[in-house]
Amino acid sequence: MSLYRIYIDEFGNHDLRHVDNENERFLSLTGVIIQSEHNRDVIKPQMDEVKNRFLTNDPDEVVILHRKEILKRIRTFCGIARCRGKRRF
Repeated sequence: MSLYRIYIDEFGNHDLRHVDNENERFLSLTGVIIQSEHNRDVIKPQMDEVKNRFLTNDPDEVVILHRKEILKRIRTFCGIARCRGKRRF
């Protein structure tokens, strides 16, 4: 029997007060279901490699990839703007 891990994220807003804002006009709910072994053996090591390659590694601060923080280059992602070799966007 395999165990699975599910990741769910929501983006946007469910009410009509934000109709004029493209970033919050609609509510999106996305989920991914992954076999725990695949997550442990493949996905996590690859994500750790990306984080170690492109971001400052601080053992006291776990890096979570949030689109908003990446685009605005805040917190852990502020160093990306200073390094042209790592910056792709």
